[in-house]
Amino acid sequence: MRRAARWISAGAAVGLLAACSTGEGVDLDGDEGTGGDATGEVLVAAIAGEPDQLDPHRTSSYFSFQVLENVFDTLVEPDENLEMQPALAESWEVSDDQLTWTFDLRDGVTWHDGSDFTADDVVYSYTRIIDEELANAWRFAAVTEVSAPDDDTVVIEVAQPSPNLLSSIGGFKGMAIVQQENVESGDIVTAPVGTGPFSVADYAAGEAIDLTANADWWGGAPEVGGVTFRFVPEPTTAVAELTAGDVHWTDNVPPQQVSDLEGNDDVVVGAAASNDYWYLAANQARPPFDDVRVRQALAYAIDREAIAQVTQYGNATVNQLAIPETSGWYTAYDTYSHDPARASELLEEAGVDGLEIDMMVTSEYPETVTAAQAIASQLAEIGVTVTPRELDFATWLDEQGQGNFDLLMLSWLGNIDPDDFYYAQHHSTGSFNFQGYANPEVDALLDEARTETDEAARKDLYAEAATQIADDASYVYLYNPDVVQAWVPELEGYEARGDGAIRFRDVSLAD
Repeated sequence: MRRAARWISAGAAVGLLAACSTGEGVDLDGDEGTGGDATGEVLVAAIAGEPDQLDPHRTSSYFSFQVLENVFDTLVEPDENLEMQPALAESWEVSDDQLTWTFDLRDGVTWHDGSDFTADDVVYSYTRIIDEELANAWRFAAVTEVSAPDDDTVVIEVAQPSPNLLSSIGGFKGMAIVQQENVESGDIVTAPVGTGPFSVADYAAGEAIDLTANADWWGGAPEVGGVTFRFVPEPTTAVAELTAGDVHWTDNVPPQQVSDLEGNDDVVVGAAASNDYWYLAANQARPPFDDVRVRQALAYAIDREAIAQVTQYGNATVNQLAIPETSGWYTAYDTYSHDPARASELLEEAGVDGLEIDMMVTSEYPETVTAAQAIASQLAEIGVTVTPRELDFATWLDEQGQGNFDLLMLSWLGNIDPDDFYYAQHHSTGSFNFQGYANPEVDALLDEARTETDEAARKDLYAEAATQIADDASYVYLYNPDVVQAWVPELEGYEARGDGAIRFRDVSLAD
């Protein structure tokens, strides 16, 4: 049996590729301005969906970030232990008062079109996110100024000590450094220009995206000649193509097939304990969900073990908070045992009878559809009727933003710092607080934790905030899923990561 190590630190055109199999890759000739000729074998990866766009500052799609992880760089980036390491910034220092961060940029970095990367590109990128109030602007809440005293230096001024600044600017490619000309031309949506290990060579809508290796990448030229991300939404199809040798890698693995694949010598299964989490959120702007007892009743009525089993087939760890046990920021919490009797008592105390719930789900995240069926059955035991409403994900997001829901289920992916797990979701001013939760005590704890530089004291603050958030059932947390991926044995040097980042820059394909 072949199986990759379990990492406890943490989630082309079809016609051209239809005949490709392991050991028979397609060579993509590097076009002018893409870093030189790429003559190595092309790695073919099957992902579960198509990116909505390739502008890292505007997309919120995981499918987009799977591609963009290989195209763009950030100032710093997480290693396999989710600790921040140099990337476009070679080093940095913080002033004694913790209010000035100075980054020394790496020399000799160029964009995929051959132009020079400078500090002005960093200033443009961060200013764009802040001034246009894009989705990740909240990560710059403490930033008062971003400047470039020279081409090789970036200075970030903050209003208060910000121990989470490195994870905020480097935790994922939504904080990538982009090229102003590429943005202003509009080309970034489908033909982005980055500084990363691969450049976008072709985008066949509905089919695939071709990347070509960047021979001039500052981290060293990738060994593979390129990567083709094929869009294969059906998991059984993705696995069939993997076992047939038509693709080299996929993360679209049906949970119920994991154990069988682990016994297949033609496949390597890699799993990582994930920082992702799945949750339920009730709309507190709608009675009776504004009553904490009703939300607590939901938390007692559901059976997390059963939900995790039907959705993940054992490839998950039940958790009543967001941060997994493998993290140094973990807080133990087990208030909500599966207790339908207690749930019924709470509903009775709240004066609620015959509750009917509209639960928003999406087939693009099939876990939500499967879980909704289990949840409907579980809540029926306490006289609550759950009606799943299945939407495409774009509509789902719009309905969430408009507050047109009673209950929803979704996940947060790839968080690193505890601020990432709680502030935007549960602070009363949080940009992703779609459930409408507001608790002044939690606000104060989260605000204080953001500026606390003593790590032990900071951990205590987040533990207190997380406990209160769960007590109030702002989210009803379900489980932390494993990151599960599979690849052919010929793919060497690849590791599944707990933050879900898909990095192909250091891999090779053996003959």
